[in-house]
Amino acid sequence: MFGVPVRGLIVLGVLGVAGVLYAANGGNPMSGDKAEEICKVTVTADILNVRSGPGDMQPIVSTMPRDAVTAAQPRVENGYRMLSDRRWVSQQFVALTSDSTCT
Repeated sequence: MFGVPVRGLIVLGVLGVAGVLYAANGGNPMSGDKAEEICKVTVTADILNVRSGPGDMQPIVSTMPRDAVTAAQPRVENGYRMLSDRRWVSQQFVALTSDSTCT
């Protein structure tokens, strides 16, 4: 068909569908697991610095007040927990909420 092998068209079709599904899911991998992990933290410091990266030398991009609750990721690096918006907070100044299933 037009000089393109059928096997090549199938591969292109599969890659195209995978690309559309990836884009439709906001760039996140598709998950077959229906039970979503809940990861939320509560601020325990009076004022918590939110940083652009996992380290105290990273720029402060915002702050959060005591008892603020925010969505987070299970990822902890250099003593910093990644928030859901890819910003970072010091792990020592946040506590997992009672309904969190992440560690």
